[in-house]
Amino acid sequence: MGLRNFLDKYHKHFEEGGKLEKLFPLYEMIDTFLYTPGKVTQRASHVRDEMDLKRVMMWVVYSLIPAVFIALYNTGLQANLVLEQMTSPFDFPGGKLPIESWRLDMLSALGVGFSPNSIIACMLHGALYFFPVYIVTLVAGGIWELIFASVRKHEINEGFLVTSLLFPMIMPPDIPLWQVAIGISFGVVIGKEVFGGVGMNIFNPALMGRAFLFFAYPAQISGDKVWVAVDGVSRATPLAEVADPALSISVSWMDAFLGFIPGSMGETSTLAALFGAAVLIIGGIGSWRVMLSGVVGLVSLSALLNVIGSSTNPMFNLSPMWHLVLGSFSFGIVWMATDPVTSAQTEKGKYVYGFLIGILVALIRLVNPAYPEGVMLAILFCNMFAPVIDKIFIQANVKRRLARNAR
Repeated sequence: MGLRNFLDKYHKHFEEGGKLEKLFPLYEMIDTFLYTPGKVTQRASHVRDEMDLKRVMMWVVYSLIPAVFIALYNTGLQANLVLEQMTSPFDFPGGKLPIESWRLDMLSALGVGFSPNSIIACMLHGALYFFPVYIVTLVAGGIWELIFASVRKHEINEGFLVTSLLFPMIMPPDIPLWQVAIGISFGVVIGKEVFGGVGMNIFNPALMGRAFLFFAYPAQISGDKVWVAVDGVSRATPLAEVADPALSISVSWMDAFLGFIPGSMGETSTLAALFGAAVLIIGGIGSWRVMLSGVVGLVSLSALLNVIGSSTNPMFNLSPMWHLVLGSFSFGIVWMATDPVTSAQTEKGKYVYGFLIGILVALIRLVNPAYPEGVMLAILFCNMFAPVIDKIFIQANVKRRLARNAR
């Protein structure tokens, strides 16, 4: 009760006319995050539902927990696999480990080494890359949320809680932190706030931030040296290996399914995506129609092109089962494509929307081998056409009803 009394004591300073009234959105965010609002509806003219915006966002956060753990483990695992091979100080440039000194000091203080066989060592090493990105995302994006909420004089919505967790998951481990701040700022401001805030944005804010970084700083977001958290080490992702005729895929299907492959920190595990899909579907948050039709779209077109084959494009020869576990398809179709704001809203429209995403992913991956990943662009493109898809089905339904009533 002490914290509750403390918040109540200083509430008057944040009300209209108080000394800190401009910071009311910040106070309200902290208060409602810690406690259920004390205000209740006095009349019976409202429909009450336990599933409000905050609970919707918390369901999404719960669904992401396994993906976060695998992000920590896999980021550290990929780095430790490289560091273990460097058995001598002479293997390192200047005789020094190719990781920042503060991370080396932290790992030394915690008493862990670089063994890829130690789950603790891998998770702690990965945490030293994931959490700085997450903290910068929270601070930079949170500042913009506070500014817009203060100017508009409304509460800070819980939508940023999900965006701030999704954004680090789709970042490579070696991304400069200043680029993280720029990327999330673009995603929040241009991807959401200019449209009016939560519930009014056309594009997924996290993907908008990543798209901006991809086109503004392609070397830091897509180069071979960004996928392993060891300075100067270059390793292609499995999709890039498949697209290069001179390379062969270096991971097993099971490793790709589990997520133990190079890539962005949190989007490599199909197993974690399946868990997240189950949570979102059970909670009624994510649409199984979008997920299912997206898988059907990717599998059908990739299977067709696989049958056709190609002597010049090795991507044509990749089995559809590999497409489901490589890259960020599983992560994107579960958490990005099903965003209830930017996805299609009509039931039939969701099938078309998801199917188009799957088709576009296959087209970008297979027809354009210079860019072997297409999930981000496919989802953003379909975000733009989601209202058109809905309008088509709504108008068709209106015409059917008019025709039926005219009889």
